[in-house]
Amino acid sequence: MVSKKTRSEVRAKKHRRMRSRLEGTTDRPRLAVFRSNNHMYAQIIDDTVGNTIASASTIEKELKSEIEKTNNVDAAARVGTLVAKRAIEKGIEKVVFDRGGYLYQGKVQALADAAREAGLQF
Repeated sequence: MVSKKTRSEVRAKKHRRMRSRLEGTTDRPRLAVFRSNNHMYAQIIDDTVGNTIASASTIEKELKSEIEKTNNVDAAARVGTLVAKRAIEKGIEKVVFDRGGYLYQGKVQALADAAREAGLQF
């Protein structure tokens, strides 16, 4: 009997495949996106030393108080804007976008578009 892989297994395999080609450097770090059923997370990572330079998520108190729900497109856009502002404060303008194996639509696309509008280039 052929067993079908779960959605999370397929996403993890896609992410591993993408990560073999994507790498964040000091000049151009990686903007990594993770989304759970309830929250959105974004990190800007320098893979050469393994440091997280900036991050934002819907778990943070300041962001959670501004939004009504933490798992919709509006919340993802707020996370994208916030992570972009924090990155620009630290002198980072160009990043490599790592969508984490998720399809580039909906929440992931909203986060990316908001980060671009806030000043990040990718």
